[in-house]
Amino acid sequence: MVKILSINAGSSSLKWKLFDMPSERQLAEGATDILRNSTVKIKYGTDQVYESTTPIHNYREAVANTLADLQLLGLVHHLNEITGIGHRVVAGGELFSAPIVIDNRVLAQIRALRDYAPLHNPVEADCIEIFRTMMPWALEVAVFDTSFHQTMKPVNYLYSIPYEYYQKFGVRKYGAHGTSVRYVSAHAAKMLGKPLESMRMIVMHLGAGSSITAIENGKSIDTSMGFTPVSGVTMGTRSGDVDVSLIAYLMKKLVITDVDQMIDILNTQSGLRGISGISHDVRDLEEAAPQHPRAKLALDIFVNRIVKYVGAYAALMDGVDTLVFTAGIGEHSSAVRARVMQSLDYLGARIDLQRNEQTCHQAGDITASGARVKTLVIPTNEELMIVRDVMSLSHAAQQAE
Repeated sequence: MVKILSINAGSSSLKWKLFDMPSERQLAEGATDILRNSTVKIKYGTDQVYESTTPIHNYREAVANTLADLQLLGLVHHLNEITGIGHRVVAGGELFSAPIVIDNRVLAQIRALRDYAPLHNPVEADCIEIFRTMMPWALEVAVFDTSFHQTMKPVNYLYSIPYEYYQKFGVRKYGAHGTSVRYVSAHAAKMLGKPLESMRMIVMHLGAGSSITAIENGKSIDTSMGFTPVSGVTMGTRSGDVDVSLIAYLMKKLVITDVDQMIDILNTQSGLRGISGISHDVRDLEEAAPQHPRAKLALDIFVNRIVKYVGAYAALMDGVDTLVFTAGIGEHSSAVRARVMQSLDYLGARIDLQRNEQTCHQAGDITASGARVKTLVIPTNEELMIVRDVMSLSHAAQQAE
């Protein structure tokens, strides 16, 4: 038995989960919020929680504090019990179509892709370097959000702009949430007892960030997020698809000269928050909707965009066999699931309303009797997928020796 860390370094936080492998038992999970009074919260054991407020000024201190806490709480007696570390990396561009063991070359390439995810890749690269320094014995693996979507064909990933922009600058659709989609699609096939390669599946990853992915023969053939995660369906604070000319128009009207400021508006002030004027959280909007027309409108638009993408992807695959809801909203909001499914009856997709109400943050089949299309709810587990990748590459490295 070995212990593997899954690391998710965000723009202002360090999140992690510790697993016992190969049993896949989660031992603990934690988060350090660097910009909010440096709060640390760790869940472990049987509903045990450790919290502290510690002065942490940078990611090096955050990593050091995390490693100290692992020992303090007895989660490891010695750090060398942790033999592998998997890092979530947002952007892999066209360089990475699969998880990879990190060496100096790979780390440099992750840094070079910073323009594709400026808020994430630089921080992720810094954290990788810190862990490599502090735990040099551990196998470090990068798992990319974009890699699962590298199976898309040019007809689906290219934009209708001068082709040389793709050749020179790598401008194309890359997508996101690939690790999540890879996990839930495999889990869906296992639940149904069918080979993934024989299924036409649409995964609805609905959370603060949302995306819709079409999977055929076990591979991603199209996904709603594009060059960056701002495009696609309406999200918590992201706009989703907009006419690009709107950006220039609004910049003139708002007297904005820095395009990054406009992109920030589309990323952080739009979506459910921008439409409702209340909140980016579906739970808040569902509560407010009966008395607040804009809250209802925000939910209507959210559902509308999901339904449009599902319909488009069903057409692209000449039908669909399985629909999957996952992530925070997809797993928890039976109301959103019911509203989406109301519009998909024409596909032969119907749900059992009682099962739908009873299924919350657990895997479940909510398909109505007689429906041609299976509809599942599957909690995502990107961290488990990451540590599985670490184990797989560790075994490959051992066999190569």
